[in-house]
Amino acid sequence: MRIKEGFNMRNVCGEYVILATGRQNVDFSQLISLNESAALVWEAVHGRDFEIGDVVKVLLDEYEVDEATARKDAEALIAKWQEVGLV
Repeated sequence: MRIKEGFNMRNVCGEYVILATGRQNVDFSQLISLNESAALVWEAVHGRDFEIGDVVKVLLDEYEVDEATARKDAEALIAKWQEVGLV
């Protein structure tokens, strides 16, 4: 999977938000904020193809969690990104 073109993360007053740019995203009217973990994953996978295992690895490398917890969190994050049309 891949994050769709035209979506970029910005830090606005200490909050990570996703901004839509370009004609293909003209109807995108949501404001999406990311917590630090989601922002870390975004930076790691933005602009390239990735799989759930890549997200799990990012979480395992950064946080002291077991693989099952990292996988559950990665699946939830990607499901949310798919729901709102980012992936």
